[in-house]
Formats: sequence, C-alpha cells, structure tokens
Amino acid sequence: MIFLLFVWLAPSLTSHAQTKKTRAELEREKAEIQKRLLEFDQILKKTAETKKVSVGQLNVVSKQLQNRVNYINTLNREVRLLDSEIKETENKIIALENDLKNMKEEYAGMIYTSSKLNQGMTMTAFVFSSSTFKQFYMRLKYLKQYSDARKKQVEQIEKVTAELAVQRAGLEDKKSEKQVVLQQEQQQKQQLDKAKQEQQGIINTLTKQEQDIRKQIAAAKKQQENLNKAIRAIIEEEIRRAEAEAKKANSTATKSSGSSIPLTPEAAALSNSFAGNRGKLPWPVESGFISRPFGTHPHPTVKGVTEDNDGIDIQTTPNASVRAVFDGEVIKVATIPGYGGTIVVRHGEYYSMYSKLKVVSVKSGDKVTAKQVIGQVYTNKDGVAEVHFETWKGLQPMNPSIWLAGR
Repeated sequence: MIFLLFVWLAPSLTSHAQTKKTRAELEREKAEIQKRLLEFDQILKKTAETKKVSVGQLNVVSKQLQNRVNYINTLNREVRLLDSEIKETENKIIALENDLKNMKEEYAGMIYTSSKLNQGMTMTAFVFSSSTFKQFYMRLKYLKQYSDARKKQVEQIEKVTAELAVQRAGLEDKKSEKQVVLQQEQQQKQQLDKAKQEQQGIINTLTKQEQDIRKQIAAAKKQQENLNKAIRAIIEEEIRRAEAEAKKANSTATKSSGSSIPLTPEAAALSNSFAGNRGKLPWPVESGFISRPFGTHPHPTVKGVTEDNDGIDIQTTPNASVRAVFDGEVIKVATIPGYGGTIVVRHGEYYSMYSKLKVVSVKSGDKVTAKQVIGQVYTNKDGVAEVHFETWKGLQPMNPSIWLAGR
C-alpha cells in the first residue's frame, strides 16, 4: 500500500513541476503582451489627440488588434492547460478515494481476523494463556507485529486523507483560476470587437481620401529616392576617403576579400563585432513598433498600390529619444527634405542611419556608444511620431529587422 501511494504521489510532483514551468511561460507571455498593448494605447492616445484620421492611427489600431488576438490565444492556451490540470487532479482524487476505501477495508479486515484468531480474548489474555514459553514468545512477537501493522495502516490512512484534502482544495483553486481566465478572455474579445470596428471606421475614412493619399505616396516615394541618393553619396565619399588614407605610407588599413572599404585593425574589429550582434542590437527607440517594414509591401488602404522601403519606420511616442544601436563614429549629420534631421553612424564597413528627427544631439566626428541618445523623434501634423532607420553594408542596404533584438 505504501508503494501504491508513492506511485500516485511521485508522478504528481513531476507533472506539477512541468505544468508550473508551462504556466510560468504563459504568465510571462501574457505580461509581455500586456506591456505592448499599454505601449500601443499610449501611442494611439497621442496620435488621436490631433482629431485627424491618418495611416499612422490605422497602424497603431491594427497592431493593437494583432496583439489582442495574440493575448486571446494565450488565454485560450491557459484555459486548455487548466482543463488538463483539473482533469489530472480529478483522476488523482478518484485514485486516492479508492486507495482510502481499500485501506479502510483492509484495516477492518485486520481487526476482524485478529478477533477470530484470539477467540474473543483480549490481547493480554491471549498472550498469557500460552501453554509454553515458546508459545508465549511467539504470541508476544505476533502482538508487536500486529500493533506495528495497525499503526502503519492508520498512518497511511491519515496520509492519504490529508493528501485527498490537499487535492480537493487544489481542484477548487484551479476551477476558480479557470473562471478568472475565462472572464479575462471574454473582456479581451469585447475589446477585440471594438478594435475591429475602430479599424474599419478608419479604413472607411481613409478610403474616401484615396486621391490625397495617392499624392502623399508619390511624394513619399520621391523623398525616399532622394534619401537613398544622399546616403549612397555619403557612403561613397567615406569609401573614397578611406581608400585615400590607405594609400598613405604609414597606413595600417587594408581591404580584405569581400569588404567594400579598407579597414584599420580597430575598424575591422568593430565591423566584426557589429556583424556578430546580428539579431541582438537594441532598438533605436525604447518603445514602439514597426509601422512600415523593409522592402516592397502593399499600402494599408489603397488597393493595388505598393510602397518600397530601404529601411524600417518605427512608430513611437512623441518626443521619444533616438539612440545609437551600436558603438561607432558619426560621419554625417544632415537635414533631408521629407526626413528632417538625419544621422549616419559608421561601424567599420557597416552603417546605421536615423532620420525623421526634430533634434540632433551629435555632430560629425563624434564617437558614440550603444544606446547613447543621439536625437529626438519628430512628430508630424497628424500626431504620428516615427523614426526612419536603415542599416547598410557598404553600398548595400540590409533589412534592419533581422539586426534588431526581438520584441
């Protein structure tokens, strides 16, 4: 019986540890999504203050909607996990109740068998009625074994009874937890429906403004082309300067195979360090989301129209600080039409570019470190605060999303 009890309790402890880990992961996931939703609420609040419907406002609402769906999915997983835990606990309770029933029956049988063997005599009379010393000794030994067995049986009954009480209390707790999660899920679904209605309302409004939006898209495309030309010219000038330096007699710069620019040993080390931090770089702003991804993508409201982006746009809160993503040297500070303040930082043969800044806090030649504040984001007339961020290797633009740490 002790073995049976151990068989039931041991797996239960292992299973609980595994479940606890999974629940902890779900709680962390929920906390992270809630944090993101609060960020989006703050961004949306600031954007909506202008009382003007914009693509930026649509981007925030769409991102909210996406994260709301993720939150509901996480709650669903938590409900399924609780259902599994409840079922497992119910099975344990059934097994413990059966064990308790069997132990009580065995205990009753032990008492009955003992009374039959003793022929109705008390234990003391049974021992002292022995006809020989050997019989006296054997009966005394039997009496001790019987006493020990009864004691162990009582202990087992008490142990199973206590465990049964714990499992029943745990079952009620899990059922209560499930009700709380179901209520949270219902609230999130209501908010999701509200977000869908808000999203559709914004789309309907923007659709009526299609002609103006098409003009904005054409202007933005021209501004993007001018920005790319400016960045390319800046990098080309940097390459020419580095090549001229490398030709000097005392120069330590060399151009390795596959590199676009001669590098000193220090610059080569910085370049390798930057490359080694792919997927780990801090974001140029502390909070926000990617509102326009890298590459070619469809416009969110105008059908049949695509937009090209050699970087990413990150929508954030007004007046947010813009930070360098890695150690490096500022090689250019400029003002570019449509993009405002622009900073280019060199990291060996890699470059990071930050634009749509209203304040620039560095100048050409400055050394910067990762997460150092280099400027402040610009907020447009629609209340949208957005930083444009690009990463280049030589004269080739790269997708910044794969270089930044996950969010």
